[in-house]
Amino acid sequence: MKLLAIDTSNRPLSVAVLDDTQILATTTTNVGRNHSSTLLPIIEQAMAQAKVKPEELERVVVAAGPGSYTGLRIGVTTAKTLAFTLNKALVGVSSLAVLAGNVVTEGQLVAPLFDARRDNVFAGLYRIENQRPVNIIADQHVSVAAWGEQLAAYNEPIIFIGSDVDKYAAPLQQQLTTQFVRAQPQFDLPQAAVLGLMGRTMTPVSEIHNFVPNYLRLTQAERDWQAKHPEKEHAPYVEKI
Repeated sequence: MKLLAIDTSNRPLSVAVLDDTQILATTTTNVGRNHSSTLLPIIEQAMAQAKVKPEELERVVVAAGPGSYTGLRIGVTTAKTLAFTLNKALVGVSSLAVLAGNVVTEGQLVAPLFDARRDNVFAGLYRIENQRPVNIIADQHVSVAAWGEQLAAYNEPIIFIGSDVDKYAAPLQQQLTTQFVRAQPQFDLPQAAVLGLMGRTMTPVSEIHNFVPNYLRLTQAERDWQAKHPEKEHAPYVEKI
């Protein structure tokens, strides 16, 4: 199965082309959030390097959130457009699970996180089983203090992974003491190759047009609108558009 994997959910941008478990081409950059102008050229370059034509793809796999609103929209919209126009399967994978997938130590607890600002994080807890991350605590938008309290219930080492971990390392270490283990920096960047390996065996979305990113929180505009219109239906704004 040939597939294209795309992750633009945060500052890093990662693209990979796979044929089953063989990685044909992969590129990961961490130079800034200019994904709107760099994503398509990088996809084109990766496809050329892999010597795979668009029509030869069988599925498109995308990091579906949480993460940057803008980054998620760019990646998901691109993946949806490619899947629809090429009539290929579309698969969405948790952006946090992709990061946790960088760890392969069997049985290890892994806590990937992204900065959500104002002392909040996007975070989830995963255990590595058969070299794949299995979700233990659901991905969520949570305060750092509340996240530390949830993790304290696990009396074993937890590897924290992600380029934003250091921003919150001090309070987490204070809460978790010896449980807190910092991943090596080389594992902090999400890898589209890992995303592709995870997505190749997952069930595709049933309706491509109805697939939306998993933001885990409302945008400021949506919060303001709901505050002014409490009587209105609060379905995801992106679905209405």
